[in-house]
Amino acid sequence: MSHAHILGFPRIGARRELKTAVEAHWKGQLDEAGLRAVGRELRGRHWALQQAAGLDCVTVGDFAFYDHLHNATALFSAGPARFGLGGHMDLADYFAMARGTPEQPALAMKKWFDTNYHYLVPEVDAGTRFRLNRDWLLPELQGAQAAGYRAKVVLPGPLTWLWLASAPAGFDKLSLLPALLPVYAELAAELRALGVAWLQLDEPILSLDLPEEWLAAFPRAHAAIAAVAPPVLLATYFGSVAVHAALLKALPVAALHLDLVRAPRQLEAFLPDWPQDKALSLGVIDGRNLWRTDLARVLALLHPARALLGERLWIAPSCSLLHVPTDLSLEEKLDPALKSWMAFAVQKLDELSVLKRALEQGEPAVWRELQAAAQAIQSRRKAPSTHVAAVRARVAALKPEDAERAAPFAQRIAAQQAVLNLPKLPTTTIGSFPQTAEIRAARAAFKAGRLGEDQYIAAMQAEIRHAVEKQERLGLDVLVHGEAERNDMVEYFGEQLDGYAFTQFGWVQSYGSRCVKPPVIYGDVSRPAPMTVEWSRYAQTLTDKPMKGMLSGPLTMLFWSFVRDDLPKQEVALQLALALRDEVVDLETAGIKLIQIDEPTIREGLPLKKAEWPAYLDWAVRAFRITAAGVRNQTQIHTHMCYSEFNDILPSIAALDADVITIETSRARMKLLEGFAEFRYPNDIGPGLYDIHSPRVPAQAEMQELLQRALKVVPAERLWVNPDCGLKTRGWPETEAALKIMVATAREARAALN
Repeated sequence: MSHAHILGFPRIGARRELKTAVEAHWKGQLDEAGLRAVGRELRGRHWALQQAAGLDCVTVGDFAFYDHLHNATALFSAGPARFGLGGHMDLADYFAMARGTPEQPALAMKKWFDTNYHYLVPEVDAGTRFRLNRDWLLPELQGAQAAGYRAKVVLPGPLTWLWLASAPAGFDKLSLLPALLPVYAELAAELRALGVAWLQLDEPILSLDLPEEWLAAFPRAHAAIAAVAPPVLLATYFGSVAVHAALLKALPVAALHLDLVRAPRQLEAFLPDWPQDKALSLGVIDGRNLWRTDLARVLALLHPARALLGERLWIAPSCSLLHVPTDLSLEEKLDPALKSWMAFAVQKLDELSVLKRALEQGEPAVWRELQAAAQAIQSRRKAPSTHVAAVRARVAALKPEDAERAAPFAQRIAAQQAVLNLPKLPTTTIGSFPQTAEIRAARAAFKAGRLGEDQYIAAMQAEIRHAVEKQERLGLDVLVHGEAERNDMVEYFGEQLDGYAFTQFGWVQSYGSRCVKPPVIYGDVSRPAPMTVEWSRYAQTLTDKPMKGMLSGPLTMLFWSFVRDDLPKQEVALQLALALRDEVVDLETAGIKLIQIDEPTIREGLPLKKAEWPAYLDWAVRAFRITAAGVRNQTQIHTHMCYSEFNDILPSIAALDADVITIETSRARMKLLEGFAEFRYPNDIGPGLYDIHSPRVPAQAEMQELLQRALKVVPAERLWVNPDCGLKTRGWPETEAALKIMVATAREARAALN
């Protein structure tokens, strides 16, 4: 028998049922009992799918109302003291920490390794204490067992949880491990007593470059848990752990999971002398992309492994299916050929089932499924859209000067100020304004054909006028048109580029209740026509103040899409850069003097191993510069980055050579700016003064404190004032209230400088 399992399943529901329920709960329209009922229904539905696919156990513990790492914080009663929880967290506390309170900002968010999923960062210090909170996880397990399922419980491993936590400067987070392990062991013993089949402990930090003292902690940490636990599966993913092969083979665990999609060659370090008392789980189905699996290729990999391991061979997706949409069968508008190339989470369960049956019964038992997969793979390879000669030729013709502005920053900024005449500490926003129900209704009616194009344009122009009037009343110095016409910062552009496709229900969770529907890059990319020019041109006619043009950068378009896997990412990035360069030049021609090229994903794409950073950063920086370099010195190029740690790649951030960079800094209290100051970042910078991902409106004293911190490390003549990120998810009342305070804060500081 071959053991088939998954590391996790998407939690939001095929139609975003969890998002709807959570947001209704936050608005007071659904009580806690109702919200929990939605969670039970979703978990039950997903467990049933796993059982129907023939998996050997269902995965319990992958569900979260906000974030799975935050679930572990609640499970171990590890909320920071500043929230006054007294060591216990209920659901209200859980959401308060995630969203902030009038008194306390929310926990920081960071990208989950190199994905676009955001986790809530635990906060630890010398006073952190741990206690098992039985209100979490155990009721979910009881629900699975009551329904008759054989359960595998999944948890973040203790070292991964500690590594990802934030701590005061100089505090050794690893010193908390002796206090944390007894609580893990207490839970593990309880799981064993309850008859849990397996305990999956996720330790993805093993794919990073870890200090020796952290690596040395793995044997004692996992020995303490394994001694009292059900059989333990240690799960690694997102990269190779071959360098730790000896360590992992010796760990007192019953099974190890390897990501063979990201790092197929690492199997060579484990397979030949794998211990006889351990199972080896091979992640052979891509858990991060929606392309159909080449089943014949995977079986060719699995047969030798099965010959060596026998029943100790497990098969699984590479990582949790959290990162892919739920169910392809809901897609009714996709081109049938393109749809045949894809597999969402439900279909990946089917692929796993086919592989399991092929290994157990022989390939003739599943020949129809194997033939269908082979035909889909061949159809994709031969499609004309996947190789467009004109696009490939334009990329091949790129020269080094195509990535260079005409003059250095010092000359450009002087030319720009002569045109723009901005005050010190100029105020602006990141680009989007609230996407109201009226905006969404007009867009939906237009797409459904109930609203004509002229009517739609008129409706969007009315929203642009509304946004411009609001900004002028608030006194902002650089305005934006508000992006009313945009459904998403990537999808909007992808809809207007050749080589992209779009789904109806391809939603994935970004953070909390925030879901995104990434477009699909399936072919060579080009821009048939201008995408944003007319909206920005119209907005500029409404005001004498400078209007900022807005577009997503090539890296963001790449990493926030489901990208083709048959072409190197750097090639796709260059195709995108050239398409967007055409848009930048057209915006300048239309009279737009400031153009923002958003690149929140530059660090997200950074390889997990530092040895691979230089190659990535070289092509990533080149792609951005090609996008931006076609304009005159007088045109000011902005970029925006959020929820990333930039200090270790500041030379590359500077190499982008954007005239102005705006960054998220408020949740971390401007800590990120320290690195910019030490590096002596040469260009203008706008650190966010308040967190837009929380509904709270900060007091003016809070913004004043943050601005003063910024002024201590950035000269006033190079400092901009702005929120952390775009405002599309906020309501107008809180948006106006916060921006009013932000503008007043800037004016007060400006007056003090004169």
